[in-house]
Amino acid sequence: MRDIAVFSGTAHPELAAEICAHLGVPLHPVRVSRFANDCLEVQLQANCRERDVFLIQPLVPPVQEHLVELLLMIDAARGASSGRITVVLPHYAYARSDKKDAPRISIGGRLVADLLTSAGANRVLAMTLHSPQVHGFFGVPVDHLHALRELAAHFRGHDLGNTVVVSPDLGNAKEAAAFARRLGTPVAAGAKQRFSDDRVQISAVIGDVVDRDVIVLDDEIAKGSTVIELIERLRELRIRSIRLACTHGLFSGGALRRLAAQEGVLEIVCTNTVPIPADKRVPKLTVLSVAPALAEAVRRIHIGESVSALFT
Repeated sequence: MRDIAVFSGTAHPELAAEICAHLGVPLHPVRVSRFANDCLEVQLQANCRERDVFLIQPLVPPVQEHLVELLLMIDAARGASSGRITVVLPHYAYARSDKKDAPRISIGGRLVADLLTSAGANRVLAMTLHSPQVHGFFGVPVDHLHALRELAAHFRGHDLGNTVVVSPDLGNAKEAAAFARRLGTPVAAGAKQRFSDDRVQISAVIGDVVDRDVIVLDDEIAKGSTVIELIERLRELRIRSIRLACTHGLFSGGALRRLAAQEGVLEIVCTNTVPIPADKRVPKLTVLSVAPALAEAVRRIHIGESVSALFT
């Protein structure tokens, strides 16, 4: 592919390399250096002039470090007279800060979107944003992909005759229903109330789950407190087995091992939108690649084809 230049920050170079392998283009090097005063400097080490530039960087811990790195990459590409700058955000961490639900709090999802646009981004390619309204925070076009196709392809290899898809909360119920349609299964949802970042209560499960195999679907799993609370409610309803699925497997604070140790959990499935270090992985974990979908979206954006077919 001519006139395309792909760069990656330090957040997830393995995913960027896989995307480039599917595209058949090189992943150009980026030099990130740090001054004595702790400020970062970024240099894109390939020609960008009038080229279609794609910058791949999920916002994963340390989020602030990777965000500043991305902003500097955008600024460097703009200063190098790029024809167009597309930010590829496999995971947008600030998407969870999408509303004002307490006095005097910031809405980070909108602010960071403004920062990316002000830095010079012309377009954003994202995957499974935490809530649909985040799409509207950006002042530039956004292509919003999801990983339901990859997750569904994996679970079709199981016997689904007695399976139900369960959303941990009503906010994720629409995505869970779309996932259940792909699998041909019924859907249920938890009635959740959140008290703090790691304290939630699920008072009931809406839908028939008794004596069924359950697939719990969420957009991301961080500390795992919501999923563990849901598992406890499901056990009370005498379910047969549990499989966990999400797009973004953050698994902070030992969450992956805690989830794997839960009675009845047979499998934990996520995608590679965020890196999962080898020392964090457990035998029950399956990681699916979204690089082919992201690569196809990049290809279509570059040549001006519709990306909507990838949303279905």
